[in-house]
Amino acid sequence: MKNLKKISIASDHAGLTLKIAVIAYLKKCNFEVFDNGPFDESSVDYPDFAKKVAINVSKEESKFGILICGSGQGMAITANKYPGIRAALCYNPEIAILSRAHNDANILTLGARFIDETEALNCVDKFLNTPFEGGRHLDRVNKIL
Repeated sequence: MKNLKKISIASDHAGLTLKIAVIAYLKKCNFEVFDNGPFDESSVDYPDFAKKVAINVSKEESKFGILICGSGQGMAITANKYPGIRAALCYNPEIAILSRAHNDANILTLGARFIDETEALNCVDKFLNTPFEGGRHLDRVNKIL
């Protein structure tokens, strides 16, 4: 992996405010953050931004990605179209832990309209700090490929 401490992040207009908070948190935790936009609240199409992060993670330019839109679902659906991507929509820290430990998820998606900032940052923390358990889970993840 080229950049273990590099995180690729993007949102749509609905997720911009939460994206800014997540970036501040990541920088505080000494991650190098590659912000793929958007940079203002103008209406945008989430697939355009999901693509940027998914390609970045797929090419292993970042270890993980974070995508934020209104529900988180559109970002997850789009990102999962790319090779090697396992994007997980997480809405609480427990799901974030399981998505990493059991599914080896490499992109976290968040729904800005359905999660508050504190819970979102807890999800980010758990997602980035939970290792993949491997073992029987590895066999299952390999079936996805």
